[in-house]
Amino acid sequence: MYKGLLDLHNVLRWAILILLLIALLQAFGKKAGIRKSSLWLLICAHTTFLIGLYQWITGNLGLKLIQNAGFSAVMKDSASRFWAIEHITGMLIAIILITIARGKAKVLNYKAAAWLYLIALIIILATVPWPFRESLHFINCSHTYATPFTAEMITVLNKNIFGLHLL
Repeated sequence: MYKGLLDLHNVLRWAILILLLIALLQAFGKKAGIRKSSLWLLICAHTTFLIGLYQWITGNLGLKLIQNAGFSAVMKDSASRFWAIEHITGMLIAIILITIARGKAKVLNYKAAAWLYLIALIIILATVPWPFRESLHFINCSHTYATPFTAEMITVLNKNIFGLHLL
C-alpha cells in the first residue's frame, strides 16, 4: 500500500505542476477559466498533501526518523532534514498559498491569484525531491527513496523500527 501511495503521490505532483502553470497563465492573462482550473488544482494539492502526510507519519523518513534518531541528528544531516522537515514544511506553505489563491481566483482577483500561484510554484519547485538533486543522495530502488544515515542513526533504526540488533 505504501508503494502505491508513493506512486500516486508522484503522479499527482505532475498534475499539480501542470494545473499550477495553467492557473498561473490564466491569472496573468485574466481568463475567467481560472475558476475551474483553480478548483482542480486545489483538489489535487490537498489530496497530494494528505497522502504525503500519511507517508510522513507512517514511513521511515518522517516522524519515525525524528523519533528514533532524534531531532538534532536529523537536523545535522541534510538529506534527513530535507525528508523529515523541509519537504513537508515547504509543501504545506505552498498548499496554503494555493488555497488562498483559489479564494482570490474565485472572485476573479487575477493579480493577487497570480502572485500567490507564482510564489507557490517557486516553493514547490524548491522542495520537490527531484532526482537530479545530488545533495539529497537519493538511492532510487523501485520508486522508494532511501537516504544516507550515520552509523548511529542506522543502529537506532535497526533497534527501534525493524526490531533487529545487527550492529
